[in-house]
Amino acid sequence: MEVFFILVEPAVPENVGASARAIKTMSFNKLRLVNPCDYLSMEAKKLAHGSNEILSSAEVFESLDQAIQDIDLVIGTSAKSRRIKHDYYPADRLVDIINKKGSSIHSAGIVFGREEYGLSNEEAKRCDIICTIPMKAGYPSLNLSHAVMIMAYELSRLHADTHKETVRSPEALTLKVARRMIEEALASIGVNQNEVLFNRILERINSAGEDDLHLLYSIGKFFSKHNEDTEFCKKCGTKPE
Repeated sequence: MEVFFILVEPAVPENVGASARAIKTMSFNKLRLVNPCDYLSMEAKKLAHGSNEILSSAEVFESLDQAIQDIDLVIGTSAKSRRIKHDYYPADRLVDIINKKGSSIHSAGIVFGREEYGLSNEEAKRCDIICTIPMKAGYPSLNLSHAVMIMAYELSRLHADTHKETVRSPEALTLKVARRMIEEALASIGVNQNEVLFNRILERINSAGEDDLHLLYSIGKFFSKHNEDTEFCKKCGTKPE
């Protein structure tokens, strides 16, 4: 399982350096940055403290869409609930959610927003699920690098999975394939993408386990075949069986 830590427009070099150090202490090494500050400055390197190779090898993107396009499961972080998503998961549930998906995902990305106001609503929509770090105090948010440290700690339990990594064939079921097929099925029965129901169904699919994804995939295949048969019969002037 590849885990990518993605920082969106970090403005403070020290936070990037401290984040690199945080993920290395938990045996992660993949850092992606979207429109970052000077993350290779001396200030950042001082806080990286032994993890400068993570800074130097960080991938830089111009948009969040570019940074997540090759990732199977995108996990956004938020300090507070917003109307963008119905379900918000505590950080300590992430490993269970990921493990339940089995071979349907081979990579996960954890996305952190800006120091001042986090992720925008549009960016949050790009994420498959949203997680939070429960806090006792009323202060609204953690420092960026502190949040990265907590999430890296929680996700480090993934290293305990001793199952042998398998090579996924192009035809294998993935979360993205199942989600795309369900989107097509919903569209075929007239559920508009702008409707709350459409987004709610997709949101629940994003948190589904591998067995449920196979079931949903089968339903999607049924709808696809039914639509193909219907279109064929329209052209031929016959009735579908």
